[in-house]
Amino acid sequence: MKTPRWFSQPYPPEGASAAEGIRNQLGRPELDLLTILVRESAQNSWDARLPASPDPVDYRIDMWTVGPAHAGAWRGLLLDGAPTAGHNFPLNDTLRRNSIRLLAVSDRGTRGLGGPTRADTFDSERDFVSFIRNIGEPRDTALGGGTYGFGKGIFYLLSNAGTILVHSRCRTEEGGYETRLIGCTLWKSYVANEPDGKRRYTGRHWWGDTSGNVVEPLVDREADAVIRSLGLRPFGIEETGTTIVVVDPILDDQTPVEAADYLAETITWHLWPKMIDAADRPAGMRFAVSCDGVARTVPDPRQTRPLNLFVAAYEKMSGPNAAKLYCHRPKQFLGRLGLEKRIMPPFESSHASRMVGMENLVHHVCLMRPAELVVTYRAGPKPPSVNQGYAGVFRADEAMDDVYAKAEPPTHDAWNPQSLERPDSTFVHTTFRRIGDELDGLLSLGGAARAGTRNVALGAASSLFSKLVGGTWGIGGATAYAKAGSQATRPRSKPHGGGSTSSPASDMGDALPHSASSATWDEPVGADTEYQASSDGSRPVRRRPRVQYVGDPYYEDRGTTTLLVQDFCLPVPGRQRVRVELAVSLPGTGGRETDPPIGATGPELVGWAGSDARIHRAQLFETEGGEHLWRVLVLPAPDTVTEISIKVEAVTS
Repeated sequence: MKTPRWFSQPYPPEGASAAEGIRNQLGRPELDLLTILVRESAQNSWDARLPASPDPVDYRIDMWTVGPAHAGAWRGLLLDGAPTAGHNFPLNDTLRRNSIRLLAVSDRGTRGLGGPTRADTFDSERDFVSFIRNIGEPRDTALGGGTYGFGKGIFYLLSNAGTILVHSRCRTEEGGYETRLIGCTLWKSYVANEPDGKRRYTGRHWWGDTSGNVVEPLVDREADAVIRSLGLRPFGIEETGTTIVVVDPILDDQTPVEAADYLAETITWHLWPKMIDAADRPAGMRFAVSCDGVARTVPDPRQTRPLNLFVAAYEKMSGPNAAKLYCHRPKQFLGRLGLEKRIMPPFESSHASRMVGMENLVHHVCLMRPAELVVTYRAGPKPPSVNQGYAGVFRADEAMDDVYAKAEPPTHDAWNPQSLERPDSTFVHTTFRRIGDELDGLLSLGGAARAGTRNVALGAASSLFSKLVGGTWGIGGATAYAKAGSQATRPRSKPHGGGSTSSPASDMGDALPHSASSATWDEPVGADTEYQASSDGSRPVRRRPRVQYVGDPYYEDRGTTTLLVQDFCLPVPGRQRVRVELAVSLPGTGGRETDPPIGATGPELVGWAGSDARIHRAQLFETEGGEHLWRVLVLPAPDTVTEISIKVEAVTS
């Protein structure tokens, strides 16, 4: 059996690239290393998918600490032949620590790193030499996500030791399978004192079969034996793909569990287009993350705010109602755009959302090329209300893929038209202008303002006029501002004019925001009326059913829908019937509308919810009064201020 050893590359007479130059080819990206790892490795996996397979690509990230059963093999096998100076080869110090931490990125259902293992051998398939040997090769996958071949650099940058192991299984020209294992270190160039004098080294090292004049990967049985010794997951008999193991990963001061959860969320933010399925096709990729053998949840974009808004925009972009963007001079079709606007209160930001520039409001357009991998989230104008959000998805046309690809930096996270020449720069500039035009139309509410006035979107006033939708409890036509559970008495109305009294009030009381001092009523005693003695004992005081609002209304997500919720109680005992009156308030006019204009939508009652999960969807709902809490669920109308009035009456037998 061949024993793997390290080979350090000396500078040849004709020169070579120093390790520092290769490590710096990613530049100084704004994204953190873990995010770049997800983006770049997933692009590599997608580009390497098996075109004839109907199954999605399996992509996973695993983190773990090497156990006692395998730690000896790691130290024994990976220190053989290594440079002794720690500053030239930090893997020495890493493997001598008490614990060895690893991170592995794996894909299955891909073609693996096939082709020749030597860079001087010509072959149409060059995956192995492109990843292991060469630097900066252009992409060889039509409409692929990668462009410059720099994505592999992130694996070295993420390792404190600059070291990775590459374990791959591919098909051979003869139709069989071959397993390959090789190690690589990319650190710093250095000068070593040797018996025949000083010698310069590039800082690139390979670990594998050093029996020939070029270090080669271990293959098949030798590779499988070392894989078992190191405790890595082997391939199935007919399974192909690649696993890249990062030794001692940099986690940015996060614990391993925190880093794993961050990676899982980052996958969703940057790879969600590959996670969604459609009626005519399954999802393109499957994702998994684990830490020390425990699976971590990868969020579902359809159920995650605000990514569910981008999913809806993607479906519009893919459908017949997408906006088609054109450049007119020179004439060129650029791509398709889908936009989705919803009532969406501020969401709770996370490390992953802040990394893409979203704090708590969504007003962004996701840019992507035909490979449907997220390039970036481009911010647009903020919506007129903090309770609104919109999302867009732009997908470049296939004929324009090379143009947008050339506009990307090595990390593929932006389109920079200034890096292009005309007409390509014009196409990218025009793309941004056309998206801006569509956003202006999306946010415009139309209509004209009267002379001397300003046209203000009602949505913008929702915060200023929030008190219109609750926070008080009322009896009859009055509103009393009191704490939950308190009892209010009803003053009798004073006679009007010539000693006559007002007409009896309706049994159906509402809770509109009037002043408490304006409460007047007088009605005959009925079966629905309770009495208790007044403080002076002169007369009884009636208690009628009433609505007691609890707190201000708030928003609640129900799948892809955002509802407006008002909590309330019915503090008076007895059987009661409640209903809700919904209206649109008109700020500045004192008016309210209960019927929407033609073609517009108004607020809708979704149902009534108690302490259990059951929702009562009847317009009229009967229940027993008491101190238990109820909630009315309302689907508000976009771009409006919704007014909620809960009304109650006693139920008599």
